[in-house]
Amino acid sequence: MCYSIYGQINVEQIDIYRDVYGVPHIYANSDKNAAYGLAWAHAEDDFETIQYTFLPSKGLMGLHSGKEGVIMDYLVSLLRCRQTAEKHVSQLSPEVLEVIEGYVAGINAFAQEFPSKVLVKNSFPMTVLDYLTGYNLVIHFFSDTGDMLGALLSNSNKSVDEELEEKTIGSNAFAFSRSIMKHNKTVLNVNTHQPLEGPFSWYEAHLNSDEGWNLLGGLFPGSPFPMIGTNEHLGWTHTYNYPDLTDLYELKINPKNKNQYWLDGEWVSFEKTSVKLKMKTKLGLKISVKRKLLWSLFGPVIKNKKGTYAFYSNAFENIGSIDQWYKMGKASNWNEFESALKMMLVPRFNLMYADREDSIFWMSIGRVPERPVNGDRINGVMKGERSEIFQKNYLSYESLPKLLNPVHGYLFNTNNSPFNSAHKDDNLKSEDFEDFQFGFKESENNRSQRFMDLKEKKETLSMNDFFDIKYDIQYPDSLWTPSGANIVFSIDKDAYPHLSEVIAPIHNWNKRADTFNVGAAQWAIYYQNFLDLSSKGYEPLKRMEEALLAAKKHLKKHFGRYDIALRDYQVHHRGNKRLAVPGLTDMIAAMTSKPFENGKAKPIHGESYIMIIQYTNDNVEIETVLPYGNSRNSDGENYTDQMAMYAKQERKKMTLDKAEVISKAIRHYHPK
Repeated sequence: MCYSIYGQINVEQIDIYRDVYGVPHIYANSDKNAAYGLAWAHAEDDFETIQYTFLPSKGLMGLHSGKEGVIMDYLVSLLRCRQTAEKHVSQLSPEVLEVIEGYVAGINAFAQEFPSKVLVKNSFPMTVLDYLTGYNLVIHFFSDTGDMLGALLSNSNKSVDEELEEKTIGSNAFAFSRSIMKHNKTVLNVNTHQPLEGPFSWYEAHLNSDEGWNLLGGLFPGSPFPMIGTNEHLGWTHTYNYPDLTDLYELKINPKNKNQYWLDGEWVSFEKTSVKLKMKTKLGLKISVKRKLLWSLFGPVIKNKKGTYAFYSNAFENIGSIDQWYKMGKASNWNEFESALKMMLVPRFNLMYADREDSIFWMSIGRVPERPVNGDRINGVMKGERSEIFQKNYLSYESLPKLLNPVHGYLFNTNNSPFNSAHKDDNLKSEDFEDFQFGFKESENNRSQRFMDLKEKKETLSMNDFFDIKYDIQYPDSLWTPSGANIVFSIDKDAYPHLSEVIAPIHNWNKRADTFNVGAAQWAIYYQNFLDLSSKGYEPLKRMEEALLAAKKHLKKHFGRYDIALRDYQVHHRGNKRLAVPGLTDMIAAMTSKPFENGKAKPIHGESYIMIIQYTNDNVEIETVLPYGNSRNSDGENYTDQMAMYAKQERKKMTLDKAEVISKAIRHYHPK
């Protein structure tokens, strides 16, 4: 027998089958061993990005990527991520701890086998606590900690809608029951809009164990199993939602002692600690910097020009969400899946669900604090002068917006209002949830409006109708731009003769984003410039004029003409491949691009992992596609092999059937 040096795992009991697209199908006798196999397989494809997730947990990211990395190291200490892991590890189930142990052992074994791929010397071996420390930092990003810190350290005065518009964090999820599908199958659209590359881009894998795992789906680098996807019984996906997850407290500082704040009628000292940060400079020198940290009853302390503040959210005590996601993937029916949901540990996200029994379900998940209704919270801020206002209780499962099997047979979410997730007669009423103080920021967007427009035309759907909705690249007539960018459609172009060359194609544009479309690129260039001018304080017409002028100069400089098609501007690129792709920001088939080369733009966000699942009583049909390929190894076959499919809005067939997996595998091996 062959055992791994980490955890005494018999690697001969772990089989990795790679299909033609490089997707690992991992078979093992236990969940722990399957997680070991996943760690090994994913490391083969993207060990570098996996390390990005966990280097901060050891305070080593700064030694790899300098100033940007040291910020992550600082956050781990500021947010007390390791203390959270140490405090709550005992609350994890034995089953999920075994899975994490298996994953950590697999990563350590890979690092031992390939030391040249390790980014920072002495960063391995990793422990379970290292893993959970890094995981807790991820939960902070899912719980708006980044947004809170950004707001405290800047002077942003954008509206909520403008912030949502500029974030472009979005996803689509649709579930259709057999009552409205002409082919009598339940259909689930897994369609997240994530970054196409980096720590929050998707990797596809299939895990199967003798302990009941048979799960195919998408996961982020560092995850020990898929977080969205399907097993042989049911599937689910997530979209981002925007409940108010974080409480902000203004602290009253002792004028005679800046290290004290007023609490319950007396001056109380902050908890003071420090962190030694290690960083590599651009010249390759390694330096150390010491930073002080302050902590109050209400969480970490941040000082800015307006005052001294502390904030708190579920992330300061949450590593258990990994347990909930694990149990969701092991569920074999709706009752088991709902039991996992009732753990209420996932910090946020809309959830869309479907299964072989033709149940469909949507829910707006959120670890939202139980807030007092007595007016202590004004404009999102509470005065941190009384300990009694500090709440560590969260709203119950029963409190959250959710719909199961609506009468009209469909559910949808495009990061829009939780009170518009179904047919208008099936929707929840916002007034029924006012007492819970969810603070939802989202309203409607272009995708939700377009979905409603398309669905209202069809009482029943064929799969062709479904794909017409899924891959729609048309804005609604009333284009939603809270920033005010759509003012360009209502101006008299004769009033701006010096800009006629760029106004004309925008005015004549049919608001579609086919690759040959003229008007889409001109709008995209103008729109990005309009957003970039948000800090200038211009009046709307002045801001529009400046954005149009910048777009005109851009087109003239880089293309020598003003009538370019979208394919001339938006280029899907990796390695030596350059492909035209349809879609623009906040279309159903969304594509958000950033400057690339020679005046062109490269998609960086939008249509990412796509999974279309069709359920019958006794079968699951699965199609998936990734933007590039399942590997980040630039010299490998699976680096760019899905790009053409992706650009053509096509997908590959996948399976959960072991015999079919084995028969079609192009490689079979054991990890080391």
